[in-house]
Amino acid sequence: MTLPLAGLLVVSLEQAVAAPLCSCRLADAGARVIKIERPEGDFARGYDDLAHGASAYFVWLNRGKESVVLDLASPRDKALLDAMLAQADIFVQNLKPGAIDRLGFPIERLRRAHPRLIVCSISGYGERGPYAQRKAYDLLIQADCGLVSITGGSDEPARVGVSVVDIAAGLAAYEAILEALIGRSRTGEGAALSVSLFDAIAEWMTVPLIQHEGGRTPQRVGLAHPSISPYGVFRSMDGVDVLISIQSDREWRVLAGQVLGDAALAADPRFATNVERVSRRTETDVRVQAAFGALAAEPLLAKLADAEIAFSRVSDLALFAQHPHLHRITVGSPVGPQSYPAPPHLRAEPYGPVPALGEHTEKVRREFTPAQVGSIE
Repeated sequence: MTLPLAGLLVVSLEQAVAAPLCSCRLADAGARVIKIERPEGDFARGYDDLAHGASAYFVWLNRGKESVVLDLASPRDKALLDAMLAQADIFVQNLKPGAIDRLGFPIERLRRAHPRLIVCSISGYGERGPYAQRKAYDLLIQADCGLVSITGGSDEPARVGVSVVDIAAGLAAYEAILEALIGRSRTGEGAALSVSLFDAIAEWMTVPLIQHEGGRTPQRVGLAHPSISPYGVFRSMDGVDVLISIQSDREWRVLAGQVLGDAALAADPRFATNVERVSRRTETDVRVQAAFGALAAEPLLAKLADAEIAFSRVSDLALFAQHPHLHRITVGSPVGPQSYPAPPHLRAEPYGPVPALGEHTEKVRREFTPAQVGSIE
């Protein structure tokens, strides 16, 4: 089976998480991705050594790519990048705004020289504006956009446990590139795209912002939902934490009657609607906890399943690693095979290996001979 982006060439001047995630998705879809690294390598290679001696972030985000080391202060390596861009379909870069211009590759000139080229620039705050030149990393943006203010327990704000801002930006860039490819198929024209970490997560913050501007700022409630009750964690007699989600007043009546065994509660007008239950959240939670705490986990979970109440155990990573719905892929790497969660759209074909630093430099130098391609000057 031919993958949908087979035959496309992506050149990615990238580091860290957002841009590598974007180009990883392009590689998964069949594109050839040449990852440009500086001589010391993408600094994500050194984030940790927990993937059998390699970085967990790096092995996740860089499968199926070719690693080429370039020193872009060198005229020779600038000429090589020129040659690659002359043949590329997509150029991804996440340098600080203005850095790509200073290196001699301004986006406007690239677009004039290569009208079919799709250029995607990923930055912290965008190309313009008062914060455009700021350094911007995942947790800084989580803090700046207000995400941490609605994350965590009542005592203090918290970081989301994964790099959610970087992931949001990387996927937004991938989406924008796919849209640009569709547009190019119709018009023959490439595009200049700009995706910022701040914009990517700001769009995800739409609901809490609307709620705040409507007069009800969401509060940090830990493992509970600020707008729905009961929607949170309750503990069984044998100490198992179970999270339930009641999405309608009908489900509340089912929970009260069939799981809590309290027909009177099911009919009590003080708890009949979600608005009433949220206003009496503490009392609602006490009623639910009393019933849950009277049962061991196994019969409690069986009751919830029989009543078709949405629930989940609160898993730690050890339980997650053994989850029956966890699909894994195995990819090669310089330190041996790496097994980790599969992308959501799992393909039948094997995924490419994670490259060693500069593994493909000489091969790419031989392939893209600058003398064969005119300069973009």
